[in-house]
Amino acid sequence: MKSKAIFAEGCFWGVETLFRKVPGVLDVVVGYTGGHTQNPTYTDVCTGKTGHAESVEITFDPDKVSYAELLDTFWKTHNPTTLNRQGPDIGEQYRSTIFYIDAKQKELAEKSKPEKAVTEITKASTFYPAENYHQHYFEKKGIDPTCHI
Repeated sequence: MKSKAIFAEGCFWGVETLFRKVPGVLDVVVGYTGGHTQNPTYTDVCTGKTGHAESVEITFDPDKVSYAELLDTFWKTHNPTTLNRQGPDIGEQYRSTIFYIDAKQKELAEKSKPEKAVTEITKASTFYPAENYHQHYFEKKGIDPTCHI
């Protein structure tokens, strides 16, 4: 059985790399979620006018890693207290958001949220995979991940 989770926590290249290392995660796709423009491109999202966040769609085996454990990784791998910003990346597209897929994910996300977090918890909308050159970006470039904690 496979399940999905969608998170946004800043630059999706670093988030992808972090979640790929979690045992039980089967795949991570970088893309865009939470906006109002259909089929946005990276250039569109970078304008800050589409409403999308740089996101990751995680496919995981719930028998090997729970959604709660993924939430724990989410909270530990970015600063959820900065509004529309992660490190040097500033803009709505870098916001901290948990895009829940069902009522159980919503409940777990709300219970796990730290008091000072500005993280949005919102119903998942269409996830648009980013352009192919963004997938496995650090691997393709042969460089160490540099845009996350």
